[in-house]
Amino acid sequence: MNILRDQEIVIRNIKETDLKILWTLIYKEENPEWKLWDAPYYEHHTKSFNEFLDEKDKWIDSNQMKIIEVNERIIGTVSYYWEHEPSKWLEMGIIVYKKLDREKGYGTRILKLWIQYLFDTLGLVRVGYTTWSGNYRMIRIGEKLGMTMEGRLRKVRYWKEIYYDSIRMGILREEWNDINK
Repeated sequence: MNILRDQEIVIRNIKETDLKILWTLIYKEENPEWKLWDAPYYEHHTKSFNEFLDEKDKWIDSNQMKIIEVNERIIGTVSYYWEHEPSKWLEMGIIVYKKLDREKGYGTRILKLWIQYLFDTLGLVRVGYTTWSGNYRMIRIGEKLGMTMEGRLRKVRYWKEIYYDSIRMGILREEWNDINK
């Protein structure tokens, strides 16, 4: 993958030298703050650094997960996975790990780069993601990027004694191209 850039933002492959930072951000703490936004209804488990290193081949130079840097500091990851690869049905995601890096407009800019990259390299007709109604930031980012709320499964996510909706956002290649001429 070529490096993706937007001013101070860089999206790039994960290198072995990134692993300690990623482990610290993702697996060191039992209840990391970022988990409040990223599907908090799923359990999060810590891992020792050695356990994480046992999986390093899944991370280093992965096609499906990349590092996000701002001003040469790792702030998060972007990723994608196949819902159904033969029909090119792909879902993507983003995590910005520290609260101090959120609400600065990075998410929209990062996903704009990532969506363009996915359309350009994978021959897709649609890019989308699934979030939950408690993550108003992800819903707003999708709206800013011109995405459509394609689905809402009502009250299927239960967390802290409250039911939330599952939200599916997506955009078609022709819609993306029209918006980003």
